[in-house]
Amino acid sequence: MGSEKKPEIVVNGRRYLRIPVKTHVLTEQDDPVEVVRQYALPLSQPGDVLFIAETALAIMQGRARPISGIRVSPLARLLSRFVTRSKYGVGLRSPYAMQVAIEGVGVYRIILGTLAAAWGKLVLHRTGDFYNVAGLSTKMIDAEHTMAIERYYDCVIPGPVRIPEICGEITDATGLVACVVDVNDIFYPWVIGGSLSKERFPEVAAALTDNPLGQGGECTPMGLLRCLE
Repeated sequence: MGSEKKPEIVVNGRRYLRIPVKTHVLTEQDDPVEVVRQYALPLSQPGDVLFIAETALAIMQGRARPISGIRVSPLARLLSRFVTRSKYGVGLRSPYAMQVAIEGVGVYRIILGTLAAAWGKLVLHRTGDFYNVAGLSTKMIDAEHTMAIERYYDCVIPGPVRIPEICGEITDATGLVACVVDVNDIFYPWVIGGSLSKERFPEVAAALTDNPLGQGGECTPMGLLRCLE
């Protein structure tokens, strides 16, 4: 955890401890259950919630795609130009990431999402309509040149699959309630899915607002959330 980020946070009057879990550099050769058993379980206490970064799970599922193997269509190049440039990251402004999005959800939903985004921005003066229409899976795509780990610097990484099933396997094997989160230094975090009740999703997300896992080379792809009171 970076020095500017405190290990504890207070949410709705309750104090939480966030424990980043350091691992080796994860690859498609790693099994999520075994990684949790090796690194997180020894640090855990009863009642802890395990949270895993969605990119880390996607990598272990072998979903990282080198840009050298992505054939970008003219449509992907065109649509990527309409994505708002951000100082925080590339996102779907990358033609490679846009191509992966098209392949993931289909041309129809991407075009509808683009139209919805334009309408929302110009008429309703709001953002986020693209993802609401195209699907939240497109929000999880990490573009190339955004990963701090050199091994994946030239990769586009779409979000993970089978999230409830994987979290259920982790819980069955370790006893830890688990969830997959999208946490970064740009957007408000969100819990994508897990083996904990959906009623607890807002609680977990609120406790991760300052991204305790970090955004650099910390090699902390997961963490433990512990309620202290």
